[in-house]
Amino acid sequence: MAEAKASKKAAPARKVARKKVAAKKAPAKKAAVKKAPGRKTPAKKVAAKRKAAPRAKADLKANAIESGRKALQAGLGVYGMAYDQILENLETVQSQVDEAQAKLNERRKQAEKLYEALVKRGKAVEKDALKAFEDLELDALTDRAAFDDQMAKAKSKFDALRTKVSKLI
Repeated sequence: MAEAKASKKAAPARKVARKKVAAKKAPAKKAAVKKAPGRKTPAKKVAAKRKAAPRAKADLKANAIESGRKALQAGLGVYGMAYDQILENLETVQSQVDEAQAKLNERRKQAEKLYEALVKRGKAVEKDALKAFEDLELDALTDRAAFDDQMAKAKSKFDALRTKVSKLI
């Protein structure tokens, strides 16, 4: 390990030495000055890229993992929001169903009461109608005058019954 550290330290020293040499040669040759910086600059960029490449790969990997995780979390967020909205809608629908069921039960009770009232009234009308038929003398129907008298009585009783029924309705 000590050798590796020493070689790393030695390498920058050599580069510095080369730079000094190149700087000394530059005033002697003008053409060399123009070419030397052009050649060294790409070498520095390549070296910088090579050193940065492992970091960039690690960063790219971390970024890709993080982007994937965020995309998954966004999808889960959409799913969660949709689930919450569905639950809210189901609660609303359930409350509407409960209200409709309560109204239906109330109307059924009202219908049962009305039905019982109609049955009671039907019994009363049936009783009155049977009394009216009993009052008719069917034997007397063969005589035309007796038949007309009986019809007049029946009509008056049915009219009276009709007025009673119409008053109740």
